[in-house]
Amino acid sequence: MKIAMSMLPRYLVTTLLALTLSTQAAADVGRPKIGLVLGGGGARGAAHIGVLEVLEELKIPVDCVAGTSMGALIAGAYASGLTPAMMRKEMADADWDNMFSDIPDFSEVNYRYKETLRRFIPGSELGVSSDGVRFPPGVVDGVKIKLFFNQLVGANRSERLIEKLPLPISLVATDIGTGERVVMRDGSLTTAMRASMSVPGMLAPAIRDGRKLVDGGLVDNVPIEEARARCNADIVIAVNVGSPLLPAESVGSLLTISAQMVNILTEQNVTRSLATLKPTDIYIKPDLGTITATNFSRNAEAADRGRAAAEAVRAQLAKLGIDAEKYAAWREPIDRVYKPKPVIDEIQIAGLKRVNPAMVERQLTIKPGEQLATHNIDRDVLRIYGDGFYENVDYQVLNERERNILRVLPVEKSWGPDYLRFALNLDTDTNQGSSFGLRAAYQKTWINDLGAELLAAVGIGSNLGAGLDFYQPLDPAQRFFVETTVKYDRVQQNIYQDNKRIAQYLNADTAFGVSLGTNFGTLGQARIGWLYQDRSFDRDIGSSSLPSSFSTSYSGWNARLSLDQMNRLYFPTQGWSTRLGYFDSSQAGYSRAEVDVQGAFSLGKTVFTGRANYVGSPNGQLPFYNPGRLGGFGNLSAFARGQILGDDITYVGVRAEQIIGTFPIGLRGDMRFGLLLEGAHVGTYYTETNLSNVNILNSAAVYLGGETPIGPAYLGYGYSTNGSSTVFLNIGIY
Repeated sequence: MKIAMSMLPRYLVTTLLALTLSTQAAADVGRPKIGLVLGGGGARGAAHIGVLEVLEELKIPVDCVAGTSMGALIAGAYASGLTPAMMRKEMADADWDNMFSDIPDFSEVNYRYKETLRRFIPGSELGVSSDGVRFPPGVVDGVKIKLFFNQLVGANRSERLIEKLPLPISLVATDIGTGERVVMRDGSLTTAMRASMSVPGMLAPAIRDGRKLVDGGLVDNVPIEEARARCNADIVIAVNVGSPLLPAESVGSLLTISAQMVNILTEQNVTRSLATLKPTDIYIKPDLGTITATNFSRNAEAADRGRAAAEAVRAQLAKLGIDAEKYAAWREPIDRVYKPKPVIDEIQIAGLKRVNPAMVERQLTIKPGEQLATHNIDRDVLRIYGDGFYENVDYQVLNERERNILRVLPVEKSWGPDYLRFALNLDTDTNQGSSFGLRAAYQKTWINDLGAELLAAVGIGSNLGAGLDFYQPLDPAQRFFVETTVKYDRVQQNIYQDNKRIAQYLNADTAFGVSLGTNFGTLGQARIGWLYQDRSFDRDIGSSSLPSSFSTSYSGWNARLSLDQMNRLYFPTQGWSTRLGYFDSSQAGYSRAEVDVQGAFSLGKTVFTGRANYVGSPNGQLPFYNPGRLGGFGNLSAFARGQILGDDITYVGVRAEQIIGTFPIGLRGDMRFGLLLEGAHVGTYYTETNLSNVNILNSAAVYLGGETPIGPAYLGYGYSTNGSSTVFLNIGIY
């Protein structure tokens, strides 16, 4: 047989490995072959670690492992050389709440995408095509989960392939298109782990060999037969950590009904699988009490309970142990040997169809000739994902002809590139009553190779609006752009005097603008342009002593600098942001300057946030139709939204918030109890002129806040010694 010279090293390694395994097998003649089965159960699967601890102490070698869902994660980690002690540490160090939310640190998100997220509910994105409306495949795309897997099994240093692992493993998934059981015995280990753990509806399916794969628990949650087939096992050690069925009285909501349906399907296949156990097999079912599939914070407790269950059958397990020398020989090829961090010789970007590769390249900090650091590549991947164009971003480290290749794998959204987006808000307080709004938009992205976008939006409710925005980048990396906007808004403006609403105007504004700008990576953007506005005001209700109507039109140039390094969209725990705006109209005889600065930091679960804002006219005086405003939560909370209108307004507010809880996995944000102290100075009052002799306005508010599926929500009470108080409820995006 002829062997190419380039293949000789690989051939020799393969031959030596085969001889080693043959020698080891010969040495182990006489002992039964053992197959280990690790079942699925979400967070309950941490119990497998405790079982492995006992197997390690008893020096029990296994000849193959079959795993499903969380069992697949533990199986992959075990075959990759992680000891049970190492697994405990990795599970304890992992931030599971963060891992099940794909949104990267908000400071790492593309600034234009940040603006989209501020205007519309992040989870409301729907795809639009000639086939109709398409939905995202899951609540979580699984980007952070996959990065964790890469680090866990060492794929951040070299791609791990199942068929090249020293311990044979099989990972089970379900083909969501056919319902077939899919057993993965080769290919990317981390992709197989990700596929086996893809809970339908929660995690998007993993694509492998052209198939959409989801959680294997639907078809084979305790894959006993696969362990027998994988290594012709004489004895199977099966560990079942599945969730029990909910009692009938606990099943009532759509969520609990869906969970119960999955549990029923799982229990049915588990029952069939357990029926194949033989008298010589060992069955372990840990008592996991109230630990649920989502209680990842209780991983240490789950591991302890798994250990206790294994200790209960210790006598049976002990019969399978071997002497220390033979166990060390079995363990030696499995034990993790940490390779040095690879020096990257080449970077490849694969799989793009619409997005310009320059958009990916601009986010990469690693360069050819540099050593790959896990922290840096993980951050780069999340920054790429933060552009908003992808349903998944991953990477591989490949070694080809003694060259290390970093292959970046962005997967464009299968439901894009055209989207529907929505926003909803409700605002009510005891001063001005209630208002509501619903906003919808059609967004068309990647109109050309440079990434042009068109956004058409409409709004209904207490306020009406419509707008059209066209964004055209000028270079492939989108460092420079031109943007054109035309919009119409009709809003209700309440007029207050002596803390009473005395009139309500309908303010109509038609605007057209064009601007030239530059993006500063994820930091922010600057722009300068020209703006034309046509405005009219009609009194709807209220005092006849006030003008019944007014209209004007004017134009001028404007500039804006926006920088945002807050780590979250709505409830940050650290970071800062700055917004500077300037508009000048010689035609209208005034200029308008606005400065807004915010910062946040946390001490444990206490978050401190400060905000300072100034609005005024460096030239002339702000007209009544374009004033500064005070009132509403976070802007002098004891007053109604827009209750105080004027010029030369300075505002300062300081919040202290205590995090009192978090939303379940897959949802965003946390819940907080807060105290807000505020002060403001108004140079010239247009409303509430009775306060003109007050040097500093004050306000204090206590509130509960949290992020709901439709945006942030606040319920609280605001009080001012200046004669105003209110109970308020704000929900959604304005």
